[in-house]
Amino acid sequence: MNAKRTKMLVKICLLAVLTLVVINQVSGRACEKRRYGHSSFVCICNSTYCDDADFSPPKNSNVINIYTSDKDSWRFNYTSVAKNSDVNEVDDRDVTIVMYKDTHYQSIKGFGGALTDSASINMKSLSNSSRKNLLNSYFSSSGIEYNLVRVPMASCDYSTREYTYLDTKDDYNLTSFALEPEDLKYKIPLLKEIFSIAHSKLSLYASPWTAPAWMKTNNNEIGRGKLIGKPGNKYHKTWAQYFIKFFESYKQQGINFWGFTVQNEPSNGRLIKSTWQSTGMSGEEQRDFIKSDLGPALKQSSFKDLKMMILDDQRLFMPSFIEKVCNDPDAAQYVAGIGVHWYWNWLIPPSVMQSTHQKFPDIFMLATEACNKNAPSDNLGSWEDGVKYSNDILDVLNNWGVGWVDWNMCLSLQGGPNWANNFDNSPIIVNATGDEFYKQPMFYHMGHFSKFIKEGDHHIHATANDNTDLKFVVTKSSSGCYTLVILSTSDSPKVISVQNDKEQFKFTIPAHSIQTLTWI
Repeated sequence: MNAKRTKMLVKICLLAVLTLVVINQVSGRACEKRRYGHSSFVCICNSTYCDDADFSPPKNSNVINIYTSDKDSWRFNYTSVAKNSDVNEVDDRDVTIVMYKDTHYQSIKGFGGALTDSASINMKSLSNSSRKNLLNSYFSSSGIEYNLVRVPMASCDYSTREYTYLDTKDDYNLTSFALEPEDLKYKIPLLKEIFSIAHSKLSLYASPWTAPAWMKTNNNEIGRGKLIGKPGNKYHKTWAQYFIKFFESYKQQGINFWGFTVQNEPSNGRLIKSTWQSTGMSGEEQRDFIKSDLGPALKQSSFKDLKMMILDDQRLFMPSFIEKVCNDPDAAQYVAGIGVHWYWNWLIPPSVMQSTHQKFPDIFMLATEACNKNAPSDNLGSWEDGVKYSNDILDVLNNWGVGWVDWNMCLSLQGGPNWANNFDNSPIIVNATGDEFYKQPMFYHMGHFSKFIKEGDHHIHATANDNTDLKFVVTKSSSGCYTLVILSTSDSPKVISVQNDKEQFKFTIPAHSIQTLTWI
């Protein structure tokens, strides 16, 4: 072994020791591990015990706080290093991150998940104490502090049946419009429970999957079909009022929304013959529906300040879908944001979000849905499923996205219930029989962002060596708190040097890990 390599290995070992000297500011409970024969482990929670993330914000200006989760051992393990530590000895194999604190990009909205019928049913299948631990894990100050919740408008595939709120044929006056048991017994009580424990200010957004079958060309909630006729007619007017009635009905129950998407995956039911609820809509059709029906209906209601998001579909359709809607000023006046899904990401790079931002800089982009398309039983405890989340979150944040929202907050061991048998995975898996739930690596990958990057923080410019395969993002709060989230898929630890104006520090990122660093 040559002298240079020996020196490098000694440096890594010494720095690793430095990094792992724990300053015990963490009063939280540790993960109770269980392995299911996959690449990592889950953390078990029940009615009496659950690990938490009860961390103090940075207080000492000379200390860099480091929280680490890795494939083999740790979940939010706390360590620290001092500023200006060992910075004069830079090896050409070190990774150097240079921050430009005065170059700001987008303001962050936040992170969260969806409260579907299925997620609600799973939450309600637990005892009160276990359910409280689950909700605390997501929303409380001792949890990962989600601040965004997506709520389907009526049923979707993650329901136990097909339904809308207006299934009475030809009811153009919406006299029969009514919330369903799934809302009144499950979602609304759970939302009230969430609001009561949430540490961050919550923002809810709604998404419709289908119009009532009698309003659609195929007279069916599923399959290939769209609203009958053209925007401006009685079907489109009624569908626009359906949105207003939904928001009114939830408001009467004490639940207010921040925004909504015009249609979940409008390509589903148009380009694709869907096997669950959908309403097909082209860019032109969405444009005309917004400017002729939905926009004016909102403007005349008490919900005119809700944030309207278009697309809510794959980034493959960017920027063309956005151009079709927002190049028309009569439609664009109502549009606040763009919803983006991740399912066809291999077809187009994340840089399409940058080009879309350049064309429409005043319209925010939010990742509104993502999930791993595998049943929990096949991958329970998979580290790689979490890495997929972090990879995409980093791509979104580094390309002008303002946040990232997961799909179902929890599912059963089967990955349901799902009436269409479209079973997926989730960060939390509920075992109702055992009155326990399992926090998968996905949960902790989400938490490395949602716990530390807050609404109103700004993404700031940072660069690294050209030869690094590490992915990272840096944000800064209005109070001057910095957050660095960094992901390593390397088989070996790496030494990182961070330069922030006159401040510098070094740390080691372990193999196959994600770290969040905070400092002031």
